[in-house]
Amino acid sequence: MKTWTSCALGLTLLAALGGCATSSPDVIRRQDTQTMSQVQDAVVITVRTVTVDGNQTGMGAAVGGVVGALAGSAGSSVQREQNALGLLAGVAGAVAGNAIERMGTREEALEVIVQLRNGERRAIVQAKGSEMLAAGDPVIIVTTGNKVRVSKAPR
Repeated sequence: MKTWTSCALGLTLLAALGGCATSSPDVIRRQDTQTMSQVQDAVVITVRTVTVDGNQTGMGAAVGGVVGALAGSAGSSVQREQNALGLLAGVAGAVAGNAIERMGTREEALEVIVQLRNGERRAIVQAKGSEMLAAGDPVIIVTTGNKVRVSKAPR
């Protein structure tokens, strides 16, 4: 019973970690509020869908390893077998936890290529937001620190 509770807790933690990651242009980080941003006018040249690879912070592997070790060591009543099963299940859990974290933080995004008024071109990758961008759309590029996002220009 204790092992299943540990497994459920570990999987819940991994799911929560994956759900925390966002790079949506519709979500502004708290530390980016009340700061001056640079704004440039541009026109969209092309938009294409890309995939942003997921994170591998090690948290998924750590949680998966602990959960696997606990589950594996409960599989036998002989101490030597408990140790061996715990070790093997811990390694398998770490590999699985790492993969779950990576897949849970992977996201679809857009690569937007724009042309500035001075003729220069820029490529910006951002998560899909609520706005649909298409070639020919007038847009603004908002730069805050080292973060950049593209939005439709106000009319």
